[in-house]
Amino acid sequence: MSDLVAYQLDDGVATLTLSNGKVNAISNDVIAAFNAALDQAEKDRAVVIITSGPGILSGGYDLKIMTSGPQAAMDLVAAGSALARRMLSHPFPIVVACTGHAVAKGAFLLLSADYRIGVEGPFSIGLNEVQIGMTMHHAGIELARDRLSKPAFGRSVINGEMYDPQGAVQAGFLDGVVAPEALADTARTVALQLKKINMKAHHQTKLKVRKAFLETLDQAIELDRQHAF
Repeated sequence: MSDLVAYQLDDGVATLTLSNGKVNAISNDVIAAFNAALDQAEKDRAVVIITSGPGILSGGYDLKIMTSGPQAAMDLVAAGSALARRMLSHPFPIVVACTGHAVAKGAFLLLSADYRIGVEGPFSIGLNEVQIGMTMHHAGIELARDRLSKPAFGRSVINGEMYDPQGAVQAGFLDGVVAPEALADTARTVALQLKKINMKAHHQTKLKVRKAFLETLDQAIELDRQHAF
């Protein structure tokens, strides 16, 4: 499928593996590769697992693009938010197998999935935008507001607090944590269990549950397209 996002289909489960350097930076090309892989997963009617190599899911947006100019940054963030929106309304379940760190856009990938599994270890998960001098974008605020616990929302978005894997479960970034060597098998077990549900009912219920949020997210994405953040 792509060197940036590999695609493997096995027994109705499509595994999308992100591979873009040491921190798996999210660039425009990575987002395009993700969208192409999700297109294929829809054609294959597959439950999706998103994962990466050991140690890090993603460190966030490509900083070379983010610091190259306001318009480039706005365009990349808008594309990333549109990907999050697509994941949240995807017709088949999406599982993220988080192999370690998940920072900024890496953490937003977690918040855009239906089920999230992390691994034990000295890993950081969260939204560090204010730590590195970036004002949080509107879409990011609304995604965090909807998916995180109320106490964690303020601490994450306003204070840039980072969490270890167990803390990330409490905050709402993850649904569970396993040993690193058990991650792939656990994610596949979850995906195969989700494969048993009625996909039409899953999709229609997902859209009902998230209807108001998706409308809010659309408005936030439009705000981000109009104004630098």
